[in-house]
Amino acid sequence: MADPLVAQAGAVEVDEPSAPPKPPIPDAPPRPFGKLYAIGDVHLSFKGNREALQELKPKPNDGLILVGDVGESSEHLTIAFSKAKECFKTVFWTPGNHELYSLRAEEQAEGGSLKGEEKYLHCVEVARTFGVITPEDPYQFWWCEGKNGEAVPYLIAPIFTLYDYSFRPDHVKLEDAVAWAREENIEATDEYMLHPDPYPTREAWCEVLVNRTAARLTETVAHYGLSVKVVLAGHWPLRQDLVNIRLIPRFSIWCGTKRTEDWHIHFNAEVVVSGHLHIRRTDWRDSVRFEECSLGYPRQWKECRDRGMGVNDFLREILPGPDYEGVDKAATIWRRFG
Repeated sequence: MADPLVAQAGAVEVDEPSAPPKPPIPDAPPRPFGKLYAIGDVHLSFKGNREALQELKPKPNDGLILVGDVGESSEHLTIAFSKAKECFKTVFWTPGNHELYSLRAEEQAEGGSLKGEEKYLHCVEVARTFGVITPEDPYQFWWCEGKNGEAVPYLIAPIFTLYDYSFRPDHVKLEDAVAWAREENIEATDEYMLHPDPYPTREAWCEVLVNRTAARLTETVAHYGLSVKVVLAGHWPLRQDLVNIRLIPRFSIWCGTKRTEDWHIHFNAEVVVSGHLHIRRTDWRDSVRFEECSLGYPRQWKECRDRGMGVNDFLREILPGPDYEGVDKAATIWRRFG
């Protein structure tokens, strides 16, 4: 049905308000340029992980991306953001599913009773009190030294995409996806603690988030052009072929959306950073590097701890990045020990 106000307006021309211009690429900061690291899934509800985080060493010229699943409460966020800002010049954060959980009454801290989008926006406000950059803030530039000594700018884009149960076999219908996972006794806690309010379903919320983020990235890439590479950093993997969970393969339905499958191409990515899987790996698709940067639950990195490793060993260098000269980029690098 046509909008009656539009019909009434007829052919009258109205000047559309112009969007504020995007800022130009800033001047490079003084050298030496800092490195940019990432870590995800530090899960601070576990005492062992909280103690490990306190071992984080200062890197005052560097940056850190926290790729979601810091914890479930405002207290967990406060612990993570305060320590990260104490150690790093710049800190980015993007939410995972655990930050979005609505806690039971006896577990509630500030913000614990909020649901869905309200819980997310509460987390954003906590981050901002520490000066942490979120998916709701302007993308930031990061500078590295190029092969010929030139200053090279990258745009750091924390993103929030959620999932829509589309990482499933073709024969499984959307409405049957959760039941299909339950056949193998697999079910994410999200089904009980991650509410989509005010949207009717998680997949509906995912659609809104993906559309909003894609529009913003499209505008950003169009403005700065292909000369500025982008680091896409979000909790959920952007591609289904990078979700390899051998012990619980049907958990894949809670791991992302097929709508982001080609974002690394469309949005001029240099690196794509994710967490969620608790399986550290490095891959390349279309010459773009993908880094899974999870720490995981204490039991999942106990072997590393027993070898004397700590949280600093799990910081993944994103920019300028490790030297992959001569590495077979058709193969996955499984990073069990950091």
